[in-house]
Amino acid sequence: MTNEQTDPQQHESAGAWAKKYHMASRLVMESVLRPYDLGPTQWYVLHQLAHAGPTPQRDLVRLLHVERATLTGVVAALVRKGLVEQTPDSTDQRQKVLTMTPAGAALWRKLPDPIALILKTAFDGVPQTDIDTTTRVLRTATGRLTNRLSESKET
Repeated sequence: MTNEQTDPQQHESAGAWAKKYHMASRLVMESVLRPYDLGPTQWYVLHQLAHAGPTPQRDLVRLLHVERATLTGVVAALVRKGLVEQTPDSTDQRQKVLTMTPAGAALWRKLPDPIALILKTAFDGVPQTDIDTTTRVLRTATGRLTNRLSESKET
């Protein structure tokens, strides 16, 4: 089936709305962070360092679900801005550990929380039971798709 033959109902499917929500929330996040010269992935790195402390860079690839090359560029930008320090791991000099600098910590304290803003804006007035159901359905669907990918890689 070509794209022109796609059922118009698919544009109103749960998957289509999940993508639309993702895209809209990403745009809001970018607009909130733009005045601070940060992108979403940079914010997530700072969030990790603010809440978990120094973190091996290789762990962030898995935690943030980004490619290693993408993370390398994000970290380079944060280091260049003086917000993050990158040092060799004490047990493996080839690996790098990221630490928030005092300037990064000061910026972090000033930053609005874009996730809290997105959740408040998107779900204000929505009953918690509806939010819980939506979360459960999307978690299940994501798990099933992830399992399918894992199974197809094994064959």
